[in-house]
Amino acid sequence: MKKIFTTLYILLLTYTLFAQENHTIRGKIYDALTKEAIPSAIITDNSGHTVTSDASGNFHIQSSTSTLLIRLMGYETQSIKVIADVLAIGLKPSTNQLNQVVVSANRNAEKRSEAPIAIANVSAQIIQDTKAQRIDQLVNKVSGVNMVDLGNEQHEMSIRQPINTNNLFLYLEDGLPLRTSAVFNHNALLEMNMTAAKNIEIIKGPSSALYGAEAIGGVINLITQAPPAFTSGYLSGQTSNQGYKRVDGQIGTTAGKLGFIVSGYHANQTNGPIQYSDFHKTAVTGRLDYHIDSATTWTNSVSYINYFSDMYGDLDSAHFVSKNYLAQSFFTYRKVTALRARSTITHSWTENGITSATFMYRNNSVAQNPSYSIASYPIGGQATNPVSPDTASGNINTNAFKSYGLFLQHVQRFKFLDSKLIVGTSGELDPQSFFQDFIWVKKQTQNGVTNYVSYTKLNPDSVMADYRTVISNFAAYVNYDFTIAPGLRISAALRYDAFQYAFVNSLPGSKVTGGPSTIINYGKVAPKVGFTYNYHSIGFYGTYSEGYVPPQITNVFGKSTNNVYLLPQTFKNYELGGWLSLAQHKLYIDYSFYLMNGSNEIINVRLPDNTTMPQNAGATRHKGIEYGISYRPVEGLYLRLSGTNALHKFVNYVASGVRYNGYEMPDAPHFMGNAEVIYKPHFIRGFRIGAEETIMGKYYQDNQQLRSYKGYKVSNIRAGYEYGPAEIWVNALNIFNTYYATLATATVTGGKASYRYNVGEPRAFTLGLAYHFGKR
Repeated sequence: MKKIFTTLYILLLTYTLFAQENHTIRGKIYDALTKEAIPSAIITDNSGHTVTSDASGNFHIQSSTSTLLIRLMGYETQSIKVIADVLAIGLKPSTNQLNQVVVSANRNAEKRSEAPIAIANVSAQIIQDTKAQRIDQLVNKVSGVNMVDLGNEQHEMSIRQPINTNNLFLYLEDGLPLRTSAVFNHNALLEMNMTAAKNIEIIKGPSSALYGAEAIGGVINLITQAPPAFTSGYLSGQTSNQGYKRVDGQIGTTAGKLGFIVSGYHANQTNGPIQYSDFHKTAVTGRLDYHIDSATTWTNSVSYINYFSDMYGDLDSAHFVSKNYLAQSFFTYRKVTALRARSTITHSWTENGITSATFMYRNNSVAQNPSYSIASYPIGGQATNPVSPDTASGNINTNAFKSYGLFLQHVQRFKFLDSKLIVGTSGELDPQSFFQDFIWVKKQTQNGVTNYVSYTKLNPDSVMADYRTVISNFAAYVNYDFTIAPGLRISAALRYDAFQYAFVNSLPGSKVTGGPSTIINYGKVAPKVGFTYNYHSIGFYGTYSEGYVPPQITNVFGKSTNNVYLLPQTFKNYELGGWLSLAQHKLYIDYSFYLMNGSNEIINVRLPDNTTMPQNAGATRHKGIEYGISYRPVEGLYLRLSGTNALHKFVNYVASGVRYNGYEMPDAPHFMGNAEVIYKPHFIRGFRIGAEETIMGKYYQDNQQLRSYKGYKVSNIRAGYEYGPAEIWVNALNIFNTYYATLATATVTGGKASYRYNVGEPRAFTLGLAYHFGKR
């Protein structure tokens, strides 16, 4: 009997050990904040056995362990107790910025500390805490960035450049340009869907070696959210005392190999602080991911934007000084419709090689009756006559384009020098059209104030422009990174772009209707070379890069004969910077010094007959320092400071016979800064409160430095509370009700100056409510 029991005990023990050795643990790894599935996470048990999560975040491991260690670059390492056979593990993004992952630096995910450029990331956490109504409320937290609010999501930009509307900035969505080259629109970011954003990456300085034309002052890349690992989403609504209302919604899930997410919002502004400033916008984005197999993913997305705004414009000096918000025009508007779609196949050949192919389609239209085109009209149309007391001129125009593009890229890693090679090519065809009608504007002057009250159009003789252009762009690029010594990494990139403009004018060529039909070609090579050096928690980088932009269609074929002689504008950038992480990674500092020289800049030069013609006659110099400090002294407390000191000067610039060499450029603040403190007390779970201040320094308003604007300080307070699936927040923007201008400009004609001001929004209180569903 004893032998029988002994035998049974041995068999039971053997079975138990065998069962333990073959125990299967399954799980899914996801982002604790965005709920996206996380591929390539490393899962290790106590014995050192390691597996990685697949494209859907799933993993399974044969182990008898009671604890698993989960690691991935960009996330906090977590130790998980195995309490079930199926686990759902949410990884928190790392607060150590040395471990931050960026994708815009070289079109592929890499550690921030290995990117030899000035790049910043507006994280998903910042987006969720800010509850921004506009993109500028997010990107202006970054040192050296000043996205100027012109009202109703309209904007200008300043990144290593003065505030301007020029085509010196590139706007991307998931790495693809929002618009085609040669049809730049400084308001392009209003064509974004903020609700779909997971995070926003910002490159400061030229990046044409990777992204091509317009990547000069900076690149803003909005990265959309992928389908969540589990069914989740939210519905929110907000309203303000200044007439702003908005509803946001998002829903998504993943089932097996298929996942989808739909994000959108509708915003509406009525009876705002400035007369004739209503607007509405609807934005919807859908994304569908299909994991064909463990190595292949098919991603599809489509975005639709419908936007309309009264275009009240800026205020003259009389209105601004007297705080008179009454409109001066009552019929101007801007209407935008934008449809974007892309389809991407990504295939991993091995752990070290991945190829992607993307087809892209755009259909975009901007129709407007612009307030800035209303101009005085001399009696009888004779320039020598006095200005008409009751008539002015203007125009109505529509600028539309479609795009068909193919983008191919391959990334290959090598053991040799721990190197990485990125090669890519793209082709794009963009049919574009422009139509413009002349209008007569009726004006009324009362008590010294001129208002523009109505307009009439004289068809068919009112047509000022009617042309079409087929824009084609072929590009090829290569980027190679390698390590030559411990901590020292070299990066080099080169890109070639070829452009063709096939211009067809439906009207006879003239100084009014544009040049005659023709075809013109441009080509440009852009290099970049840099290094990074990291030693423990200290790093440095240096880089030389070039940026360029071909002439815009309006420069070449606008109101003159064809300016086929125009060359691409070129900017050469020299940059040194670095970062350090101290106090056990609680304190992080980054900085960058830059010198950027612009040449062949296109300016309007006055000719002997008193007309103007665009020429490659401008040269400028831009230099500055950008710096950021973030500090987390204790859990739940976060302090941040970002700033830039810069100087922008004309090196060679002549306008209307006046030479401005050595003068400071207008609308170029010497200092810009933003500081913020956020507190999330551990004893009130789900509560947050933050205070933010933006400072804009003094700048000149005109080329001759005759008039300057003092700048401004604006303070905001934000608070919110989450309880279970419910959330409530209150944002108090411009809490001290500062009266200021987001942009102040001056035009000097014949020794007489005209001043214009874009008024900043007065104090606004916003109340928001949200309901979240799914895994929290």
